[in-house]
Amino acid sequence: MTTSLKRDRYTPYISFSRKEWAERSNDAMLQLQDYDLEALHGMNEPLTQEEITQVYLPLAHLLNLYVTASQQLHTATSNFLSSQVHKVPYIIGIAGSVAVGKSTTARVLQKLLQAWPNHPRVDLVTTDGFLYPNKVLEANNIMNRKGFPESYDIKRLIHFLADVKSGKEKVAAPLYSHLEYDILPGQLQWIEQPDIVIVEGVNVLQVRHRQQQKDPAVFVSDFFDFSIYVDAAEKDIRKWYIARFETLRRTAFQSPESFFHRYAHLSDAATIELATQIWDDINKPNLEQNIAPTRYRASLILEKRSSSFRSIHSTEKDLNARHTNYPSTAAGTAERTHGSLGTV
Repeated sequence: MTTSLKRDRYTPYISFSRKEWAERSNDAMLQLQDYDLEALHGMNEPLTQEEITQVYLPLAHLLNLYVTASQQLHTATSNFLSSQVHKVPYIIGIAGSVAVGKSTTARVLQKLLQAWPNHPRVDLVTTDGFLYPNKVLEANNIMNRKGFPESYDIKRLIHFLADVKSGKEKVAAPLYSHLEYDILPGQLQWIEQPDIVIVEGVNVLQVRHRQQQKDPAVFVSDFFDFSIYVDAAEKDIRKWYIARFETLRRTAFQSPESFFHRYAHLSDAATIELATQIWDDINKPNLEQNIAPTRYRASLILEKRSSSFRSIHSTEKDLNARHTNYPSTAAGTAERTHGSLGTV
């Protein structure tokens, strides 16, 4: 097989065609049934077997190589040091804009990675649960900045990841309700020493600006063994966000229990106008200021296009994988839910 090594100027990336990338799934004969696809795709985001085979299977196979190597290294060093240290989970971070499809990527990878016998237990945690409760955001007058860095309890998220990475038997993550648009008091997701933990959220690759402090800064991504950034042009993400908002107005917003029930009776035109305003005032600035600048901190970038698949870019470092591009399907792509006002 011939691989084209296209290099972007001033970047460490090499490029593969989609066909070349898809060929890397030949020895990873995993398949998802139709009912799996239905359960995994996001709102307004059809998921096809072709996309699974050509994009996600090679990525899952690559991740399997990383996880297997990590497990073998742990065994070898434990033997060398005569240590009985328990295994620690392999942590994968997935970042990207609201409505770009990172939640679908996380769910698909979770499903695929569970199929390998050496890492059948794969947990998925979203950083939505680490948003401050609405009452805290309201008290600090930042309710309209939900999803921005200051709206997250980063200290709690870092403590959670530190506990997971230290091999604690049981670690709790708070849960978030997209219907109620708030943290669920007293409800927890328990992580009990899985083989892999996938952590998904807009903020997972962000770094905080150091203020006057003597202690070294610790970032969420410090705990990742591998990281993925799901990328797309802003105009495409905007279109997918608006389409998702329209769908939610016809579905979830109709529930009287929905935080956004007040939007349930908007006309189509008013819905599009409101969604556009929320995108322009909240989600676009957050993307441009806080999310997009983190993409080159990722181990691998999945770049989506509205109608065509461009190429796959990877670096020779890190097992020759860094940057992968794939197209959106159908009219647009959108993830299910996230946490800021603009992500409803």
